[in-house]
Amino acid sequence: MAQNSERRLKIIAGADPFGAELKDALVTNLKSLPNIEVEDLGTGPYYSIAENVGQKVSAAVSSFPSCADIETRGLVACGTGIGVSMFANKFPGVFASTCLTVDDAVNTRSINNSNVLAVSGLSTPPESATQILKAWLETPFAAPCPASNSEPWPEDVQSFLRNSVEEMPKIGSKVVGSGGCAICSLVKDRVFEKVEIMPGGSMKIVRQSPTSAIVRFEGGSVEPGHHHTFGHDVLVLKGRKKVWNLSKNEEYELGVGDYLYTPSGDVHRVKYFEDTEFFIRWDGDWDIFLDEDLAAAKDALDKVL
Repeated sequence: MAQNSERRLKIIAGADPFGAELKDALVTNLKSLPNIEVEDLGTGPYYSIAENVGQKVSAAVSSFPSCADIETRGLVACGTGIGVSMFANKFPGVFASTCLTVDDAVNTRSINNSNVLAVSGLSTPPESATQILKAWLETPFAAPCPASNSEPWPEDVQSFLRNSVEEMPKIGSKVVGSGGCAICSLVKDRVFEKVEIMPGGSMKIVRQSPTSAIVRFEGGSVEPGHHHTFGHDVLVLKGRKKVWNLSKNEEYELGVGDYLYTPSGDVHRVKYFEDTEFFIRWDGDWDIFLDEDLAAAKDALDKVL
């Protein structure tokens, strides 16, 4: 590999089941090369494995070049190479590119300074993928490439490319609104949707499968007995509520900072004593199945409260 012998490279790799075999072949190839360290995260769903690679590369990019003796890049693989690229690119400083040819690899290194290579386990044989990886490793940023007709880029283009390295990580980082704390602005701009099946409730899903959400209920609201396909964690952020686990004949009163886990399938009823907000996480997709109607739930609560 045409690389400065004093500069080391770390590659963080991962794949979904459709890209695992190709990823393994490329990891074996990487381990045979000098000055390259490989961290193989193994196999998982394409969204989570790409998320893990993206997070690690993003964290390394944020500290580079303070750790200038080692540069960190990523390698991801799925059936098409597209899904893993999309998910890895959710993180600041990550420039993941799906490459199906050697020309793709040379172009994306030259033009985009790509630091995560995404490959297709269904359409790219290991021999071709090895050549793609080699080109991606060896091509410097702003180097001559097929897109430049293999000629050096003109100075105005090179200037544009240099500026893009600083500007691209800023995309998506600007907060829309009154400014100030980014986290506060995210909260300020959060839009809640009504939970039609639960009067008085509204929620904002912030991540899908496993699902995380912020949920609000108005004081006095009641959730009739219901259950979910997946277990879920609850952390109360504001207010006060009481949960009756009807399947286990248990009850829990929760206030700010209190946590409760309800297993999958357990039927539970909830009463909100004041306006309440909580964080909830499901092990899978969000769903809900009613086991009683609202009138029956209120009658039952009138007898115990």
